[in-house]
Amino acid sequence: MIDTEAGSPGAGTCSNVYEVVHTTVYSYSEEVPVCHNEVHLRPRDTAGQQVLFHAFAVDPPPATTASRIDWFGNHVTMFTIGEVHHRLAVTSTSRIAVAPPTPWRSLPLIPWEAVRDSAATSPAAIEFVGVSPFVRTLPQLADYASASFYPGRSWVEALVDLTRRLHREFVYDPTATTTSTPVEDVFTLKRGVCQDFAHLQIACLRSLHLPARYVSGYLCNTSSPANAPASPALVGADASHAWLAAWGGDAGWLDVDPTNDCVVGDRHVTVAWGRDYGDVCPIRGVFVGGGQHGMDVAVHVTRCPD
Repeated sequence: MIDTEAGSPGAGTCSNVYEVVHTTVYSYSEEVPVCHNEVHLRPRDTAGQQVLFHAFAVDPPPATTASRIDWFGNHVTMFTIGEVHHRLAVTSTSRIAVAPPTPWRSLPLIPWEAVRDSAATSPAAIEFVGVSPFVRTLPQLADYASASFYPGRSWVEALVDLTRRLHREFVYDPTATTTSTPVEDVFTLKRGVCQDFAHLQIACLRSLHLPARYVSGYLCNTSSPANAPASPALVGADASHAWLAAWGGDAGWLDVDPTNDCVVGDRHVTVAWGRDYGDVCPIRGVFVGGGQHGMDVAVHVTRCPD
């Protein structure tokens, strides 16, 4: 087991604490003598989230490992396996404290045009405005987004409205797309999964020259405390999930989840963020040999008792 870290619970006394176990298993029909891999599996520490524990295990044991912080501030682990294998298992175990965010209705009502105009000179926002490998800016997406971002409307109200429209007008369908389906095809199909909806909303915002970034993480659907009202079930819980964060100038970044028609709260665990999925892929790598191969992913998210 490698890359083990622990910390003090600094996300606040009202935080929810979650344990996340994410296992990826690759199976090969022929021998693999060597492979090199890079993973984004350790959750981030943020203003409202703190990693209390993280452990990373690989089977067979890697010959070399290394860690770094990437351009976006995400934790990245690299490892190499130099022995012959037919199976590779990667398991990430994390315990995270997540505090409720500031209610979005309390954010300043800044006209969205002012946010757009200030983005070009903001170091925090400028790299999330243009195109990226998985996100294109298109006139038809600008037209679609304009129904929410009409002249003079506040950025936060327009953002929440666009999130609700995407949820209402698009169908969650795991069979409709692949990881490489372009956003314009998702827009035409009106179907997809969380990754597609995150990319599409990012593309809509960037088509209006508004900054937005892709966020990977997890959701929890386990029971709330006994004295709390029941929470609605979320689509994409107990699996890898994706949503987006939009930049609102003085309002800061606001995370929204079009798959679940919500502003992100304390049931979302953030792992990494970047321009799109390509910057935060949970695990990627290259290997020699292997023949036919398959991949199985299992994610278990549980709420720790108070």
